[in-house]
Amino acid sequence: MKIAVVSLLAAALVPLKAPAQGAYTLHYDKPASTWTEALPVGNGRLGAMVFGNTADELLQLNEATLWSGGPVSPNVNPGAYAQLAPARAALKAGDYAGAAGILTKMQGRYSESYLPLADLRIHQQGVGQVASYYRDLDIRDGIATTRFSAGGVNYRREVFASAPGQVIVVRISADRPRALSLDIGASSQLRFAGQAQDGAIVLRGKAPARVDPNYYKGPSEPVVYDDPAGCRGMRFETVVQPRIQDGTLEAADGKLQIRGASEVVLLVSAATSFAGFDKCPDSAGRDEHALATAPLRTAAGKSYAALRAEHVADVRSYFDRVDLRLGGTDGADRSALPTDRRLEDYARGGRDPQLEALYFQFGRYLLTASSRTKDAPANLQGIWNKDVRPPWSSNYTTNINLQMNYWPVEAANLSEMFTPLDGLVRHLAVTGAETAQSYYRLPGWVVHHNSDIWAASNPVGDLGHGDPKWANWYMGSAWLSRHLWEHYQFSGDKEYLRSTYPVMKGAAEFMLGWLQEDAQGRLVTMPSTSPENVFRYGDGKENSVTMGSTMDMGIVRDLFTNVTAAGAALGVDADFRARIAAARARLLPFQVGARGQLQEWNLDFDEVEPHHRHVSQLYALHPAREISPLATPDLARAARRTLELRGDDGTGWSLAWKVNFWARLLDGDHAYALFRNLLRLTKDSDPAWSGHGGAYPNLFDAHPPFQIDGNFAGTAGVIEMLLQSQNGELHLLPAMPAAWASGSVRGLVGRGNFVVDIAWQGGRLASGEVLSRLGGQCTIRSATPIAIPALKLRSQKSALGYTLTFDTRKGARYRVVPG
Repeated sequence: MKIAVVSLLAAALVPLKAPAQGAYTLHYDKPASTWTEALPVGNGRLGAMVFGNTADELLQLNEATLWSGGPVSPNVNPGAYAQLAPARAALKAGDYAGAAGILTKMQGRYSESYLPLADLRIHQQGVGQVASYYRDLDIRDGIATTRFSAGGVNYRREVFASAPGQVIVVRISADRPRALSLDIGASSQLRFAGQAQDGAIVLRGKAPARVDPNYYKGPSEPVVYDDPAGCRGMRFETVVQPRIQDGTLEAADGKLQIRGASEVVLLVSAATSFAGFDKCPDSAGRDEHALATAPLRTAAGKSYAALRAEHVADVRSYFDRVDLRLGGTDGADRSALPTDRRLEDYARGGRDPQLEALYFQFGRYLLTASSRTKDAPANLQGIWNKDVRPPWSSNYTTNINLQMNYWPVEAANLSEMFTPLDGLVRHLAVTGAETAQSYYRLPGWVVHHNSDIWAASNPVGDLGHGDPKWANWYMGSAWLSRHLWEHYQFSGDKEYLRSTYPVMKGAAEFMLGWLQEDAQGRLVTMPSTSPENVFRYGDGKENSVTMGSTMDMGIVRDLFTNVTAAGAALGVDADFRARIAAARARLLPFQVGARGQLQEWNLDFDEVEPHHRHVSQLYALHPAREISPLATPDLARAARRTLELRGDDGTGWSLAWKVNFWARLLDGDHAYALFRNLLRLTKDSDPAWSGHGGAYPNLFDAHPPFQIDGNFAGTAGVIEMLLQSQNGELHLLPAMPAAWASGSVRGLVGRGNFVVDIAWQGGRLASGEVLSRLGGQCTIRSATPIAIPALKLRSQKSALGYTLTFDTRKGARYRVVPG
């Protein structure tokens, strides 16, 4: 068929005014008093939290590979396998408590901790009474700025983390010559030796050999530097190199003293001895000194203007791929208000669609700023952490949180940021194969619920101190394999699929061996939990361990479906695909409980916490696609009932997951209501955690405490409201909330590598455009009739809205209009 092509010009979208000056800016009228008020900059490897103080500025620094510990053999509990058969026997006998007790004997060591690098302090002399204070973070440029006046002088600081330059750059300037007198020092919470000499600060340090989680109160020391039985800790180095215009520079009392300068530019570089997940960072580590100083030599030959320009060009090359503009009944622009004030007004019910769009783009900014380091994906806090024992070790939590970090990566047009997670998954396939053999005598690979930069794969718990409801969870390899398949679905990169197929297949091989027959001859996981919930059974007894939890069965179905599709796409492994198909047909089916809900466990137990933050039984609805209103309406109704019973409150990341759930159920107003809750202002001064999440003044997600996964899942949830593609089609505006009556989005990506622009008025499609990067067949679904004028095609009525299917040509653009 001959293909005609028509491009949709920007003018064809609904006419909306250009974004206001502050559309991409978080800004405040006072310095940060807490870490969750400071502003994050990052280049994917180096990160800084900028406080914006006047006389005593603080930048808290991080480096993506700075972790405690080193490689640890997965076989740290040689007696684990002997416990598996007794645990299964107890489950078959209905002895859930006995099974849980046995499982604690199958646990290994805790994962290691992501660590803070250094504190950079800048004392500015002569700052007395301050006026005209302002600080901001421009997420389109990736620059944090602080401005204030004192003594008749206007001061300005700019901070950015340059990916092209691999340095953090701090520029301090004044509008009066020679007005800058500064004392600059650096320190670390880790063991370090620092000195200021030869015009620079050099801080050299050592990470601990082991750091136990912040919640662990066991018999061992929580932080261990000298561990003769294991690998000694990682080395690191931080260098602060100033360039001054006018004035003098001297070293004294471990600090740099700058007097009478007109401008100061600090170049901050850092590196660690990390050499790979399987190499001791001490005995086999890289040369951190050479790695830290090399970027400084390159940056020394560039002016501040050149460093800034190449940084801005780099950040914008990713940021500008997607543009979101939201309107509604109230078009007032509140961007002139400080961001914390906007959050306060919003929490009182105010309308602020520009703030909602800013929050969406902030998630994209954070992903670009924290996920650009090979083999070191964004952790629970991205790359920003101030504590030696941060919440949950700031590790890779694989029973949802690590995966949640990467939900928006493909659809938000940031596919390159997936590379660090891809690297970690491949490493986990190596360590996970050892764990599968040593713990379970099974082929393939397995990952439990915590990991780290060393690709830890064993069940954690320090040999018996972990609760099985989170420690003894076996589904990490299967869930992570979904992301490998997703990357192929969005990119269409057949060579990538060929390289990663053995990893996906290995996860399926483990699951084939892990599945057991229940009393009815159905295949179930055994033992099994539903993270991190507890059920009630018998005469008021409580436990978390059973067989065939709904989440497990959804993950296995999803894995088998994806591996089958991958093998078919490559034309390989017909026999293996047949084995998977036969096993899939015998899996315990999804079950609807007495309350009309999708059951969470194999039996219709009551939850001890009916409003638990995890809604794990709905994995098949999101992120998977086994349940949908179109293909499985009865199960979709059960999923809806589950959400109704679970309630609309929760921690930050839980709220964000629920946004995605409701969007998948095509209920945009309910999704939007939960999205608003993501922006409930939370402050560190609030009472102890009550389970109600929201956003800190700097827009970081409040679990609380801070977890970045809520930011990323919130961004993903907005995309799910505007575009879905999990069912082999581009569903335009599938869950449009009434609050977003008009607007436009440009640059979202659907599976099949289609780039989609959409504009809407009155909640209905006004126009759209599809760019086909690969060619191939495309199906579009819409709630209202649509047409492609250039192809003289009109949509057909379907069971859910209207669909239109057409062939595309690689590189061609197709205009979509109401029809």
